[in-house]
Amino acid sequence: MSNSNLFLYIGKPIKNEYGRIIGKVASFALTPDGKFDAVFMEFGDGQFTKQPMENLRFNGSEVTYVTRIKSQAGTLCDHIPLIWRKDEALKDLLDKKKIAPEVFQDLHQSFGTVLVQLKKDAQVIIDESAIEIERCREEITSLSYAIANLEIEHEIGKVDEETYKSAFALLQETLKRAATEKTDYDLTKSKLASVLLGDQSQNILKSTKTYAEHVNNDVATKLPEPPVVVYVKEIGKAGI
Repeated sequence: MSNSNLFLYIGKPIKNEYGRIIGKVASFALTPDGKFDAVFMEFGDGQFTKQPMENLRFNGSEVTYVTRIKSQAGTLCDHIPLIWRKDEALKDLLDKKKIAPEVFQDLHQSFGTVLVQLKKDAQVIIDESAIEIERCREEITSLSYAIANLEIEHEIGKVDEETYKSAFALLQETLKRAATEKTDYDLTKSKLASVLLGDQSQNILKSTKTYAEHVNNDVATKLPEPPVVVYVKEIGKAGI
């Protein structure tokens, strides 16, 4: 999309992934060489925020905001296994004597540092997802009570049919969005947890294998030499 087209989005509403309008495009931040770097968003209460371009999707006349949690989770789910595989490939190269030990040590330490930081970032996103899940759960509960109260008032005749249908449709749509949002956060949290657990499982498997090899080698060195059996054929008198 050309730079001139993006400026046409100024003033356009911004929706989240669940269809809610959360603000509008106020302006863009550009780098000295003219590339779009960020979007300035204006929320309904008048507050402004600056968001990186990768957090927004421009599709036709619509602008969609992708939450930071989901965006970062996707990146982490790709990067953590990739760094782990690179480190494993590095170890294989050392075993095959294709790289020098000092090169291995330097790169292995570098991969380890990056992996530790990525795991910390993943845990932060997992914790933030848990907070959002709880928020969605509370919203779903409140909406369920709102629907129940609407049904009661309609049942006793205090809410007319037209008002009831309009309010019920609005509450149901909001409830559907909240449930979808909660499902997405559940999935995000589960994916990241699986990535971290998978890496830990690989480490445990590797440690177990190393321990088993050590035990087998140790047992082999401690076993006594097998006894030498000498079979003696008895020769009778006729064979003398």
